[in-house]
Amino acid sequence: MSVGNQTSATDFFIVGFPGLQQNYYGLVGTVFFLVYFFTLVGNAAFLVLFTTDRNLHKPMYVLTLNLAVSDVLFSTTTLPKIIAKYWFQAGTISFTGCFVQMACVHYFATVSSFILLIMALDRYIAICYPLRYPKIITSDIILILSITSWVLSIASPIIAVIRAYPQSYCTSHTIIQCFCDLISVTALASCDNNWKIQVIAFAGAMTVLLGPLTFILFSYISIIIAVMKVANLEGRYKAFSTCSPQLCIICLYYVPRCFNYVVSIFGFNLSADIRIVMILLYSLFPPVVNPLVYCFKTTEIKETLSKRFKSIKTGVAGCNS
Repeated sequence: MSVGNQTSATDFFIVGFPGLQQNYYGLVGTVFFLVYFFTLVGNAAFLVLFTTDRNLHKPMYVLTLNLAVSDVLFSTTTLPKIIAKYWFQAGTISFTGCFVQMACVHYFATVSSFILLIMALDRYIAICYPLRYPKIITSDIILILSITSWVLSIASPIIAVIRAYPQSYCTSHTIIQCFCDLISVTALASCDNNWKIQVIAFAGAMTVLLGPLTFILFSYISIIIAVMKVANLEGRYKAFSTCSPQLCIICLYYVPRCFNYVVSIFGFNLSADIRIVMILLYSLFPPVVNPLVYCFKTTEIKETLSKRFKSIKTGVAGCNS
């Protein structure tokens, strides 16, 4: 492909873990496949429950639905290619395909960031202002906030791709990463000065990460203070048991992402394999556990599942009688 008067890459090659021996390719590919499988199963199970049970059509579960869709799309954008790389040595990705994947990666990550922000707002109002919650958090408000999140998230990846696409990738075409992201791809643009791109990427990332993270931390601190004022020890335990896993997932989602961008922009030395493991943990682990943390631990979901299993058991017993 030609950009300007220079010859650029027609294809990129996704390396994955550069230090991984080929003997372990099949094992690593299987691990990625299992991660993808359980991500699909867990989120699809919630989607089925949500669409078939009108009792779950509440603001909290509408937000969870948005998060589930974003998680599934993110995993579908990234995992099939890296699975093919390790199972079938098919690591080549076209120039345009790489940038499409990059745009999707950053888009769905941004959507998830905004959805987590709204979920924190929902929990904050529910616990700190329980009497005003039904009036503030309505289905219409949540629908508007959800649509706004999906629309506003388009800006960041579009700007990133517009800045990165015209660069000349004339030296190395190997991406030291498991998927195309802005940092890994622009690191190959050695024919041009890509410092401005990195600064823009850093500023954009901090905006969509630190902004929501700041409010999320504020909301959970407020929730903890409110819970500590509750005299009922059982109520405290229930609130903490609900919020603690959510806060852990949120920290896993945001903190390593911020650290990764800081390391990149300031040029700190970090092993490629360690960096990739860190990126995969905060990119692929949350979509697997989110259904458990946000869905299947809740009383309503448990009751819905219990009713489904009882009806299935009754139906089977009726067929056998």
